[in-house]
Amino acid sequence: MKNTYYAAGLGMIAIAAYIIFHFLSAPKAIESITFFPIEPNVSFKTVKTSLSLEDPKSISWKISSTLDRKAYLRQDAGLLFLNGRLIEKLGEWKQNTASLAQEKSLPRQTGLLQAITFHHAELHEGNSEIFSSQAMSEDSLYIISQPPNSVFSFRSPKTNSEREWKQKLDEQTERMLYYSWNRGVRHFSVPLSEYQAYPLPIFNNRAKTGLPGFSKAASDKIIGQLWEGIYKNYINGIKKQDGTTVSPEGSTIPLILLAKNQTHLLVLTETKDGSPILLRQMIEAAH
Repeated sequence: MKNTYYAAGLGMIAIAAYIIFHFLSAPKAIESITFFPIEPNVSFKTVKTSLSLEDPKSISWKISSTLDRKAYLRQDAGLLFLNGRLIEKLGEWKQNTASLAQEKSLPRQTGLLQAITFHHAELHEGNSEIFSSQAMSEDSLYIISQPPNSVFSFRSPKTNSEREWKQKLDEQTERMLYYSWNRGVRHFSVPLSEYQAYPLPIFNNRAKTGLPGFSKAASDKIIGQLWEGIYKNYINGIKKQDGTTVSPEGSTIPLILLAKNQTHLLVLTETKDGSPILLRQMIEAAH
């Protein structure tokens, strides 16, 4: 009888060990963006970022995307800026799906809203090959509040009043960003003449058709690696020079500085408390 119990006990231990080993050795999805070689035969059927004024007190922010097939891992990461500073981030990830959809309702803000989204898919083929697919979308909205209870919004101005508001808000945002970025440039002694400077939204749009001096394939690799870095070092928290990590909320729109010698790029931003931040990324893409 003792031998029977002993054998049964060994059997249970063996089964438990097998389950634990299988669990530990099985691949796990991680909530992150990791760049892998682009699969040219895979594409996004739809990508969309939209901002709208729901009512006088709230804003609707929506992100959606659909790949042309199921992916091992799908992720959309969105950033929302108000007058040049981050006010909210939005992200979702799922395994074994083609589509993602997110929506967030926010208290109504006044000014220039800019939303940027990076859509990403991780694709596993066979036992070892991993590829990716990516796309970007964006939207902007001007929200104006006038006393006593008038609130209105527009994307492109159609009246003289809207054109005046657009010019005013654009100038205010650009002025704040100009002084912020210049403080960072001086702090880190960045030789601006050696770089091409693009705010993140413009850099994204330029990369869609190809960055200056780079092929479309190389531009895709650069943007993919850039967003991998933004996700790890900006969205998930900004590490300051003193070693502390702070939330990105309140930070300025990142300025992308692309080296004219095409060896690297810099990401320049400023935290809510005014600390300048500079990230460096090497470029290994073939031209």
